[in-house]
Amino acid sequence: MANLQPVRGTHDLVGEEMRRHRQVVETARATAGLYGFQEIATPIFEFTEVFKRTLGDTSDIVTKEMYSFADNSGENITLRPENTAGVARAVISGGLAQHAPLKFFYAGPMFRYERPQKGRYRQFHQIGVELIGVAEPLADIETIAAGARILDALGVLGRTTLEINTLGDGDSRAAYRAVLVDYLRGNQAGLSEDSRKRLDRNPLRVLDSKDEGDRTIVAGAPLFTDHLNQGSQDFFAAVCDGLSLLGIAYVRNPRLVRGLDYYCHTAFEFTTGDLGAQSAVMAGGRYDGLIAQMGGPEIPGVGWAAGIERLGMLLTEAPQALRPVAVVPVGVAAEQPALSLAEDLRRAGLAVELGYRGNLSKRMKAANKAKARAAILIGEDELKRAVATVRDLDTGEQAEVPLTALHDHLARFR
Repeated sequence: MANLQPVRGTHDLVGEEMRRHRQVVETARATAGLYGFQEIATPIFEFTEVFKRTLGDTSDIVTKEMYSFADNSGENITLRPENTAGVARAVISGGLAQHAPLKFFYAGPMFRYERPQKGRYRQFHQIGVELIGVAEPLADIETIAAGARILDALGVLGRTTLEINTLGDGDSRAAYRAVLVDYLRGNQAGLSEDSRKRLDRNPLRVLDSKDEGDRTIVAGAPLFTDHLNQGSQDFFAAVCDGLSLLGIAYVRNPRLVRGLDYYCHTAFEFTTGDLGAQSAVMAGGRYDGLIAQMGGPEIPGVGWAAGIERLGMLLTEAPQALRPVAVVPVGVAAEQPALSLAEDLRRAGLAVELGYRGNLSKRMKAANKAKARAAILIGEDELKRAVATVRDLDTGEQAEVPLTALHDHLARFR
């Protein structure tokens, strides 16, 4: 018999966890809309080349974590490990760059083959925003502000710290890269095999390494901020000034980097100490070279992504399930009228549970199990008099209400 357990690193969203998930997505969607971000949904799988071009052949995601396969026509397909690449592909293939600036919000599942742990799954879910077509620091400020506003709306901003750094422009990166390579070559013997491979192709990726030996060496590496030209310094100063103007607190983290060459200028993360080793709940930055690297036009971009599971875990209280009213027929003759009444109340905007079977006692137990706010009892006697008995299940109070006045009477339970 087949194993009917969920695949390792996946999980079902049911009950409280589903309500937390929905709260994150719905809050983020509504808040992002206040900033003009329009929702986009890209396919959950793309041609593998989409991610190889954007994430780099030497990245851990490409070499170790992607779920890739050949489909029935022999095409190389990958389940998306992140969504920025898919949005960039949509901009290129849809010819959307001519309509810039573009502001997108997304929410959906991503896939990475990595060791499952608290807040990390092989199928996980993210929200994110991308602002494409604006080269000025104002785009970075607004993108970060939207993220902070979402965290605030969820009630978790106070439990996070915004860490921010600058990666400079292309000239600054080139200058830093030369200094970094010299330093790393002097410590090459202590680097991991993966980092030694990256020295020639993409040395900045070494700064992202999770290997403990690499991290020790990186701790002594030259700082990016010491090799910024004036234009890069001015850009970063404008971002910091804008955040201060909006009252968004931040700390400078000179070790916060993005290893891929298309990243530039602003890099940032909202981190927390409340989720163990998984400290980042929202991370992003500016990626001016991404769309051109994918074969599209030279157009700048900035964005962030946040893990829905991690944000859901940070919610102080789970959203409560909607409490319905229960329509309880008493006797066979009342079942058809009860069915009609339940549908009528739903049209009026009430959540309604219908007692399906059993005597009155069993149906009332079912109403309590559904956490109903009130029960509406109708039997032959009530039908003859065109009334219903409404019982408040929290207080136990009970009253007969004419059917014509039932909508108004139940308004407080809506």
